[in-house]
Amino acid sequence: MRYTKSSEEILEEAVRKRVRKIKNFYGHLFVYVFGLTVYIGKTYYGVPLNFIPISYINEVFMWIWTFVIAIEGILLFFREMVFGDNWEKKRIQKMINEDKVEHKKWE
Repeated sequence: MRYTKSSEEILEEAVRKRVRKIKNFYGHLFVYVFGLTVYIGKTYYGVPLNFIPISYINEVFMWIWTFVIAIEGILLFFREMVFGDNWEKKRIQKMINEDKVEHKKWE
């Protein structure tokens, strides 16, 4: 006998994935803000932070990091707006219905 997930379990799993992605983004954003603060302190205020890995934070590194964070944020929140709750619920319901049809074939 094959175990199939209920619609609530599928929905809960999808929501957990979304929440995990948002949580990871905010964690990356926090680290980025810390790095940006260190970079500004070193570059414009002469704060003596010359130990590894902070000594490697330079303008090129910050531009690349800023670009990556911006793209990550745009993709994450674009997906949330375009592929939000309504789209997700429809997709989950469609998958459940397909699974029910497939399950009935084998009974």
